[in-house]
Parts: sequence; C-alpha cells; structure tokens
Amino acid sequence: MKTMIYSSFAVILSALMLTACSDEKFDGDPARDWEGSTTFFAPTDDAGFNTYYKPAIGRVGDPMPFFDPKAGDFKVLYLQEFDNNMSHRFHPIWAVSTVDGANYESLGEILPYGSNDYAQDAALGTGCCFWKDGTYYIYYTGHNGNCKYREVVMRATSTDFKTWTKDELWQINGPQFGYSSNDFRDPQIFVAEDGLFHMVIATYPEWGGDPCFAEFKSNDMKNWEHVGRIRMIWDRMLECPDIFKLGDYWYCVYSESVRTSWSRKVKYMVAPTYEELKNCFNDGPKWPADGHEGILDTRAFYAGKTASNGTDRYIWGWSPFRSGADVHEKNISVGGGDGNEPNWSGTLVCHKLIQHANGILTLGAVPAMAAKYNNAVNVNVMASNGYNNGTLSGNDAYVLFNRLGTCNHISFTVKTSNNWDKFGVSFVRGTDSNKYYTMVVNPEDENHRKVNFEQEGPEGKGFVDGIDGYWFERPADNTYNIDIYTDNSVIVMYINDNCCYTQRIYGIQKNCWSINNYGGSVTVSDVKVSQQ
Repeated sequence: MKTMIYSSFAVILSALMLTACSDEKFDGDPARDWEGSTTFFAPTDDAGFNTYYKPAIGRVGDPMPFFDPKAGDFKVLYLQEFDNNMSHRFHPIWAVSTVDGANYESLGEILPYGSNDYAQDAALGTGCCFWKDGTYYIYYTGHNGNCKYREVVMRATSTDFKTWTKDELWQINGPQFGYSSNDFRDPQIFVAEDGLFHMVIATYPEWGGDPCFAEFKSNDMKNWEHVGRIRMIWDRMLECPDIFKLGDYWYCVYSESVRTSWSRKVKYMVAPTYEELKNCFNDGPKWPADGHEGILDTRAFYAGKTASNGTDRYIWGWSPFRSGADVHEKNISVGGGDGNEPNWSGTLVCHKLIQHANGILTLGAVPAMAAKYNNAVNVNVMASNGYNNGTLSGNDAYVLFNRLGTCNHISFTVKTSNNWDKFGVSFVRGTDSNKYYTMVVNPEDENHRKVNFEQEGPEGKGFVDGIDGYWFERPADNTYNIDIYTDNSVIVMYINDNCCYTQRIYGIQKNCWSINNYGGSVTVSDVKVSQQ
C-alpha cells in the first residue's frame, strides 16, 4: 500500500499552522490603554503556535523524532489527534521538520491509518523512524480490538520520505514470544554495543505479571531475533522508551504511566554500558543520583523521546491541553486547569539535553530559542508592595510588570537572603484580579526546592494538584538564574540549567505578570523581556 504525503489539503494546513507571533499591538481592543493599564484581560490563543508547534486542526500526540542524515534535519513524526476520532480508525502519523527545534515546517500526513475497521493498523500507535542504506523505516504499533491481536509491531518503508509502502506481510506479535496480545507497543530501535540493531517493545508477560520490555536484535533491520526481556519498575508501565548513548554513558528515557498519577512523568536511567543500563531495571530500580528518580520535567510534558544531530541532543514531548480552567467573559478559559489528570495530546515542546559530568541529565532551552525571541521590549514596574530598589521584603511582597505579548522570553535573576526564602512568578495577574496563577519555587527542606503551581489571590484555591514539579538542589550561592519562554498558553521555565518546568496557563498573553516574595527577602535583578 502506498500513499503520498503532499496534498493540497496538507499544504493549506501547513500555511495555517505557522501563524506568527509578531503582532503584539492588541488592536482587537483599541479602547484599552495597553501601555498604562493593569486590569485583567481575557485573551484567546492564536489559531497556530509558532514555537511550540500545534497543527491548525487537532493536536500533537506521541512524538517520534529522528535525525535525517540524508536531508540534514530533524523529522519529528507524531500521532495526529483529532477532536472527533472514529471509533476504531485514528491517529495517522503526521510529521514536521526542523533544523533547530524552534522553527517547524509541516510535512502533513506521513502514514495513514488502516483502510477499514478490521485492518490490523486501523489505529496507529507510537513507534520510531530509522534511516539505513538509503531506506527509511517506520516501526509502529498497529492497534485494533477487532483483530486477533489487539496490538502488534508493524513497519513501513520509503526511499524519499514522501511515498511510503506498508509491509502488510510483516509483523511481530506478542504471544509468539510469550508476551501480551493486548499491550505490545512503542517499538524503539537503536544500535547497541555489539554493533547490531536492537529493538525494545513495551509489553506484559502473556500470562500476567509486571510489565517489561521485550528485546530483539537484527543485523539488517529486516529479520529480528528475540533476545529476552528487561524488567520495568514494579507494576509501572514505562511507555515510549528511547535508548541511546551520549558521551560515556548509556541512557533509557521513558514515560511512566501508572495508576498513581503523581509519577506520570518523563524519566531516565543512566549507566556506563548498555548491559549495566538494563540492570538498572533488572536489578533495580537503580535511580540516577539526582535525588528525584530521574524526572526530567513536569506532568505538563509527556511521551518525550530524543534525537541528535551529532552535536546536540534534543527531546520532544507534548504539553497537554487542560480542562477545567476558569471561564471568563465570552467563555474564554484562563489559568491552568482544575488539577485533574492532563488530557491526552497537546502542543509539541522541545528541550535540549544537558549532560553533567557525572552522567546526570537536565533539560535546558534549545539554543535557537534566544535567537528567535530577539526583539527587546520595555519592562516597566506598574505596581508593587514591599519592593524597594530591586529588593522584595516581607509576606505578600511583589512587583508587577507591564503586559506581555503572545510569544515572550522573560529572564531575571533572584538572590535569596537565606536557605529558606520562597519566591514565585505569577501570570494572568491584574490589579483587579481575585485569582492569578503562580509558579512557586518552594523550599522542600533547607537544601532542596520544588516548583509548585498555585492559584493565588483572594479567591485562589492555593496548591493545584497534578501540575507540580520535582525536587532539585538549592543553588549553593542562593542565586537563581531564570529563563521563561511562552508561546500562547504554553510556558517553560528553566532554572540554572538544573530545573525544567513546563506548564500550560491560559491567558498569559496581553496580561501583566509579577515576581513575588513570601517572607524573608529576595533581590531581583536583570529583568528583561523580548519577543519575536
């Protein structure tokens, strides 16, 4: 079966998807004093996202990035989610291309779902893409509850990344090797220390038990031999595995989907060799020495997988859209949701992997982001309490700054006076707001911090469940260098190349923002805002 990805429909969508974020004049409400006012405004997201990619129709599901050595760019395949999927046929694989993780071109549909409700791949699931000897391979999950095996691993090939042929006669099913027929998915291919291609598949033993990875190997990517199984972590199903070597260490990045929602995050294991990496699970868990089980980001970043161009390695995941946000005038949602489980699918977010000397990974901004957000704008103090020449002192101290645009790069430095000072940064905050939304850098103990999400103000509910971050070490000099990037409602905060906090907050654009202090005192300096 063959399909062409370039259609007039895809071209039209591509134009719609790349809506720019350059118009910051807010001329939709000319009566408002945008420069001088500080009252709340209820904005809406643009139809297309310019930096954190979202298709004009539908949303991004599990990304499958790889570096295309033939084209010299990254191809990020993903499961295309629509609002009204058919009952059995859904999640065709679409793709974008990028050279830097900050600018994207839509490639439209790459691989369609099956032709009828009884096709093994009536629905497509996560997989991977690989290039070898002039041929592109997509290994993917074929999902259909109408078939003998609900999930199997399938493949398709192409010589030009435009026309794809599904190999209808090839598949790997779980029961053939003692694994589940219901959960057998997310194939990922890599080259191991033996020089052979290896593939891991997320599954369960056929007759029950804790989940595991089924491992296979091949010397030609066509014929695969079963190697054995790798344990997961207790009863936690680890989705979207990604195994790679970076410098002197081997890594497995995975997304932990469990009944206990607090752990539903992207994580990693690390070891000096591939065999030792497997033992982090088989003899473990042997968590990375980072104090937080290898967590890389918040629950607003999921299904993260990586790719490298030989110089930098980036990770792509999706930031979910949120339900239960506060509804204001004209049914416009504001805030970060009600704290329940995140929805499935959203907007494509990319980070750069930062490898530390001991093998620990953290996430930082993609270098092209700063270059893209390069138009400096004035930063004006609009209101304050307990603020004096850069110092915030006492409870409820804050400094309120002028309105943001649609796409913003905010940077500043905070110096705390002691090891227990607490501060935060608020958005969707007006001088008349009874509620606003804050990322609080909270002291969990004297030497550790965690970013919490709180709804503050006279009518605020306080801590919001399901959106908080993870522990990280307090900087020894109590200095926090903070970079925040926003694109419509998607926001990412980086602290000292040591903490990454992705979030979804509706209503950021066209509203004021603030830096806050909660007891003690903090010094704020070098506050800058730039836009596209």
